[in-house]
Amino acid sequence: MDSIINLPSFVLAGILLNLTPGQDTMYILGRSISQGRKAGFYSALGIGTGSLFHIAASAFGLSAILLSSALIFMIIKFVGAGYLIYLGLKMALGKVSLPIAGEINLSARSSYLKIYKQAILTNVLNPKVALFFLAFLPQFIDPSKADGPAPFLILGGIFLTTGTIWCLIVARFSAYLAGRLRGNATFSKYIKKFCGGLFVLLGLKLALEKN
Repeated sequence: MDSIINLPSFVLAGILLNLTPGQDTMYILGRSISQGRKAGFYSALGIGTGSLFHIAASAFGLSAILLSSALIFMIIKFVGAGYLIYLGLKMALGKVSLPIAGEINLSARSSYLKIYKQAILTNVLNPKVALFFLAFLPQFIDPSKADGPAPFLILGGIFLTTGTIWCLIVARFSAYLAGRLRGNATFSKYIKKFCGGLFVLLGLKLALEKN
């Protein structure tokens, strides 16, 4: 598409950004370590689905509302932060046991669906993601040749693809490493609290970040 410029640079920048640890990466890491590989995969897919919302919002101009209304931005930010803190406290204080190596406790399809939905919410309720796409994608589009939302959707799709691949890799290897140690009851107890605390810190970080 003629309106897309510097595509190789966009792909390279996108991959480098994917490799930079952020809220989504840490969320998936926490899920994978505490609840296993499959939970991490569903979290990664949920994060990707949430990103689709932000890509579409950027493409059709809805994210611009966040730039024009400080109140809406603050409301969304604090709702998202509160949700992360809630998930963290639930994980740290709950009695859900961790799976030992080779075992999956979250076998019910509804449990994985719940994890998937929670991951979507953590991403959708993060206004920083919306503003990122709104600021990043236009840098690689020629405004004189842009024709509707198509170039935004294409670039967003490329970024989403590389990001999802990276998130799945993070889920796979973090779950593998944790699985080697999960048979230790003491480790299982403290890693669940650690991951819950990680979610709480992510929520506090989001809430305290300046616009």
